[in-house]
Amino acid sequence: MDVDWSEHQRWVSIEERWVNVIDLGSGPPVLFIHGLACWQSWLENICFFAREHRVIAIDLPGFGASPLPLEPISITGYARVLDKICDQLGVERATVVGNSMGGFIGAELAIRFPDRVERLCLAPAIGLNMEWVRAQRKKDLSSIIENFLFFALAWVAVRSDIPVRRPRLRSKLLALIVAHPELLPGALILAVVRGNGKQVAVTPALEAMTRYPIRDRLGEIACPTLIIWGAEDRLVPVQDATEFEWLIPDSRKLIYEDTGHMPMLERPERFNADLSAFLDETLLPPPAKLGRRTRVTKVR
Repeated sequence: MDVDWSEHQRWVSIEERWVNVIDLGSGPPVLFIHGLACWQSWLENICFFAREHRVIAIDLPGFGASPLPLEPISITGYARVLDKICDQLGVERATVVGNSMGGFIGAELAIRFPDRVERLCLAPAIGLNMEWVRAQRKKDLSSIIENFLFFALAWVAVRSDIPVRRPRLRSKLLALIVAHPELLPGALILAVVRGNGKQVAVTPALEAMTRYPIRDRLGEIACPTLIIWGAEDRLVPVQDATEFEWLIPDSRKLIYEDTGHMPMLERPERFNADLSAFLDETLLPPPAKLGRRTRVTKVR
């Protein structure tokens, strides 16, 4: 909260649109990709990794300070934008860390541009659940409405100053996103809220996720992958972590107990330590994937 972020802000022109980029530190690059929020989602992590890494956090087109793209929003389009940003910033390969939709985009980046992604962290990732929503679209309208309402409420929770001004409402709305809203500093929540800007592409982004079934392509991810999930995630079921681990060849998962959809904000010390260990290749190798039963590492 004490950092003058304007000193590390850059505007990068991609496909005739400016993209807001935070770029600080030096060393092996780490690229942070937010979900239905903004780059401030990584405020608890950026400075920690900037001590030994070059950290890049962006506002995806249509989110935060970045204007909407000219082309219709798509997961593949976002991956293409990230690839071009890396080109302009002189980043050949990076560790890619994505939360929620950012995890979906990070997986797509690793599939479409494998030479760009050295390591991948899904913390956690939407994708499998949204594929189910797409498959059920014509079968069960009530399920679709409930799912989109869930994400819509989550969107309101991080984009309005009402939760910041009203603690009780903050707890109720943010409970969709984090396990213990009352434990998050108000200043941190306010920073995320203020960072979202006025141009928001939530609805087309949600539609883009439901249009792209990624499950059958996850086996193409060739880089080491760390999957971090909250056991109390109410937006994306923790069972998806097991599916991601099974479908991505060189992957391992960590399940954080008593944690929701944003482990990097809810458990920053643990998250930073686990991701740092992953970058240093000090985590134990993943268990052999002999079937659907996989080992769960629980982190208290």
